[in-house]
Amino acid sequence: MTDSQATDNKNPTATRQAFIFDLDGTLIDNVYQHVLAWREALEQGGIHLAVWRIHRQIGMSGGLFVNALARETGHTCSPEEAERIHEVHGEAFKRYASEIRPLPGASELLAYLTEANVPWAIATSGMLKSASLSLRLLGLGDDVPVITRDQVRHSKPDPHLFLAAAE
Repeated sequence: MTDSQATDNKNPTATRQAFIFDLDGTLIDNVYQHVLAWREALEQGGIHLAVWRIHRQIGMSGGLFVNALARETGHTCSPEEAERIHEVHGEAFKRYASEIRPLPGASELLAYLTEANVPWAIATSGMLKSASLSLRLLGLGDDVPVITRDQVRHSKPDPHLFLAAAE
């Protein structure tokens, strides 16, 4: 959860508190499902790692993630291989979908902030296609500001996601 300043629309010089939330592991309990799906995809791509090595990289965008893990093992990955690893991850992650839940209190917190007129947004390094399940589980409508990896030039650790969400 990141705290940022938002400009008040009525008084452009005034500021008020706003929140930017990450999705995976912050609002949604799905980190281990991602780890297992990445392990499956990486192994199919010829990259064999212990799950703890994969877990510590969770939160990066998929492209940075695959490159970082490939570098760690000395494996070189062509853009086509990296794309295939992403596809296999997506397929594997779908199989774990029934195990994914919002973290306790996440939906209630977002509802409370909305009722209290506190601005908030979600910024995730996941693509909209993969984030849509999590957003549905939170019961969020289409009016919620969500910034996904496919909407910005660079993802975490670069600040583009968070800057776009703050707008």
